[in-house]
Amino acid sequence: MKLRLFILSLFITTISFAQSKGTISGVITDKDSNNETLPFANVLIKGTKFNATTDINGKYSITISPGSYVIQFSFVGYEPKELPVKVTEGAKLTINQALSAGAYTLKDVVVKSTVNRQKETALLLEQKNAVEIKQSIGAQEMSRKGVSNVEQGLTKITGVSKVGSRGIFVRGLEDRYNNLLVNDLSAPSNNPYRKILPLDIFPTDIVGAIDVYKTFNTNISGDFAGATFNIATSTTSKSETKLNIGFGYTTNNNLSPFLIASDIKNTKGFLGLSGSDRELPYSLGGTPSNHTLTTNEALSGLKSGWNVSESTSPINSSIGFLHSQKFDLNNGRNFSYLLSINADNSYTFTQGNNNTFEAKNGTFDNNAFKSEYHYKTALSTLLNLNYKTGNLNLTSNTFYLRSTDNLIQDQKGAFGGLLENKNVFIRTNQLDQSDYINSQLLANYSIGENKKQKIKAGVSFATTSYQQPDRKIYKGNIDANDNISISYGANNFLRQYLDINGNSFLSALLEYNLKFGKEDKNNFSFGYNGNTSLTETSYRFIKTNGSSTINGHINSDLDKIINADLIAGNFNYQENSNTSYKTKLAENTNAAYSNVLFKLNDKWEISGGIRFEKFNREIKYRFNGSFDDPFLKKNFDKNYFLPALNIKYAIVERANLRFAASKNYTKPVTMEVIPISYINGDGTSVQGNPFVVNSDNLNFDLKYEFFPTSKELFVVSAFAKHLDNPIERTFRGEAGGNITTFLNSKKADLYGIEVEGILDLGRINNSLKQFSIGANATLMNTKVIVNPYTLDPNTGNKIETAETHQSRDLQGASKWLVNGDVKYEFNFSENWSNTANLVYSVFGKRIYSVGSLGLDHIYELPVQQLDFVWTSKISENYSLKLGVNNILNPNRKQIIGNDNKVNFIADSKTVQEYKKGTGFSISFEYKF
Repeated sequence: MKLRLFILSLFITTISFAQSKGTISGVITDKDSNNETLPFANVLIKGTKFNATTDINGKYSITISPGSYVIQFSFVGYEPKELPVKVTEGAKLTINQALSAGAYTLKDVVVKSTVNRQKETALLLEQKNAVEIKQSIGAQEMSRKGVSNVEQGLTKITGVSKVGSRGIFVRGLEDRYNNLLVNDLSAPSNNPYRKILPLDIFPTDIVGAIDVYKTFNTNISGDFAGATFNIATSTTSKSETKLNIGFGYTTNNNLSPFLIASDIKNTKGFLGLSGSDRELPYSLGGTPSNHTLTTNEALSGLKSGWNVSESTSPINSSIGFLHSQKFDLNNGRNFSYLLSINADNSYTFTQGNNNTFEAKNGTFDNNAFKSEYHYKTALSTLLNLNYKTGNLNLTSNTFYLRSTDNLIQDQKGAFGGLLENKNVFIRTNQLDQSDYINSQLLANYSIGENKKQKIKAGVSFATTSYQQPDRKIYKGNIDANDNISISYGANNFLRQYLDINGNSFLSALLEYNLKFGKEDKNNFSFGYNGNTSLTETSYRFIKTNGSSTINGHINSDLDKIINADLIAGNFNYQENSNTSYKTKLAENTNAAYSNVLFKLNDKWEISGGIRFEKFNREIKYRFNGSFDDPFLKKNFDKNYFLPALNIKYAIVERANLRFAASKNYTKPVTMEVIPISYINGDGTSVQGNPFVVNSDNLNFDLKYEFFPTSKELFVVSAFAKHLDNPIERTFRGEAGGNITTFLNSKKADLYGIEVEGILDLGRINNSLKQFSIGANATLMNTKVIVNPYTLDPNTGNKIETAETHQSRDLQGASKWLVNGDVKYEFNFSENWSNTANLVYSVFGKRIYSVGSLGLDHIYELPVQQLDFVWTSKISENYSLKLGVNNILNPNRKQIIGNDNKVNFIADSKTVQEYKKGTGFSISFEYKF
């Protein structure tokens, strides 16, 4: 009513002064978002008190006395524009203006469209206006920084780092402390070693933006302490078709000697479709029976052989296709679809020292040199359908992800404490294959014409599969000419079949929102979200029985020799699976929540709520006994009451002070609780612990942020976390080799400061206006108190802790992190624009694995990463991107620390050391 009275009075005033004044009116649009209308933009007559704000349709109107003026158009996150204007008595001037984030000459257009969250400046505006503390990175920023997948994109955000193959760390908390949403719905992982779906298999072409919530809000899952990542998959506001082709070369990786499994070196292997040739022999059935395969069963059932092919690795390649179409229907309705298909292949090679240590006398257990050859493929598809009316937005997303990784790993040295024999050779031939399909249906509905009430709903169903079919391992003695002597039996020529199926993952949400109060600035919401999942594992073995020995070159035709021995009866294959081969993991999370947002005045906003979350985990497994024994059960049930408070104080228009406090929890990763022992060829293994419990977390954040201009940002944040029962990785020394397992420490405290800035150098000197600098840094300190007792992962019995230090830093936490980039924008012509970026990151020394049995921790040493990316938009149709990755090519090294409680006599403290090489890439994009 007040708004209507205001509009009526403004109308009457305008009529009264019409004869003596003039009127300037028009529409402001967003050039970079297909010229959508821009609500709430600012229009100012410079040097006067006259101004206006555009309405929901981007329209404005100003009545002013005759004269010559300068009219300014601006919007946070966009480049302001100024135009001279002359107003005469009674004149009605129409000035339409398009705004953009870039420094281009803009044409006046009037087109309606939808909001584009892919833009950096739009996300900065969203961050400024949000009550909760969050950061975002959009497709535009990821593109200019040379980011090819989501995981790389996240590392450009303050306090976020990538740790080798272990995924994303946030504020020193590793992968298990994070959570993933896709379009606001919970999403499973396809990798049992990772808490969330490995984000490096999400190409940026299917991602519109990524939101990073470092503080808890009641409408997202309570299961995180580091961050919740919400991936918004690509949508379309326009019709386009584009094709992208890319090539890459990495020093010492491509066009170099390379080893690949012979059954992968074919068309099926190139496309990542060779897993079917490695399936468990049909004759072994669905349940282990210690069956000995006949010669015919072995020859016909074991289709994948032991041979490895020597070749020269090709260059890396990628191809992407995107097509979208939007149809404007009658009565304000529209329908759109987007189809994206991306595929890539890569070849990587690393080599270096690879050691483990024996705790009792501080010497080597394994002292070896390791070479790894990885051939990887990835395929992703996304189909997005959207139907929109004035009140309804209905979206369907279906995405499929497939990845394969063929590894040939060679280790040469001394193993099992037998240091006098340094000529032992171990080869592992492994294929990792994952499939992931997720279908979503999302709806947003506004009730009534005033749209004060909204309902959001969504449901998704996903299935996942992670397999290591026919993982082959053999060990023998090697001479200087790479000739090897291998004996059958004694776990040699071992074949492993790991199959982890996420049979079902169902996620759902339903939320009601109501705007109320003065000018509808307050909001009340309540809702439900949850998920349920069922995962089954199968881990089976085939061993050899025999006593004869074969001799030959490591890359000779071993299959010919082995098959001849099999036919001659010199050995046979027999299943050797144990009773723990099968486990079942069921998890259920159901939550109800409520939240209220009060905008007290122009300065203060308070958001608070409560979430009730019920969590249940049931593990079914066998430890000892027969295959027919009933499953043992281990249940973990807990009800969580999780409050969250967010306070925002607007110090001035461009500066905010924020405070957040919350309580949440963390559950372990799948392989951390599944009680199977994953065995490697060198005697090391990984063992899950079903007695690990969830962590409980308290979180506090205080943040100051200042937006000097639409493109600039300065932020200082302080944060603190307290964790009860933090989950950590540790080593146990056993006679057969080191075992990696998992435990709960007693408690951990983490606190620190984050600083972030984006500076437009044009404010220093006009000649630098094409340059900008972005940087962020994190300083933090952690302290963990260790439990004097822990639970045996086999029996659950209480045993004395084997940890060396009772107080230490949190595993995985660096004391400091730094990210930075320099951007330079320049044009070769009116239509040929360019952006060059130099991107840098480094992290501080951190604990990779907790020390035990008198040995100090294993530390990961700092790695400096420097990348260069040049993006060139040659015309409306052609684009080119050049990149140089890992320019410094530093050593990546893990070492044993110096604070050992045993006499350390080994001549080296290096656990692992290697280089990745410097990568060069080029990609071409054509828009039809």
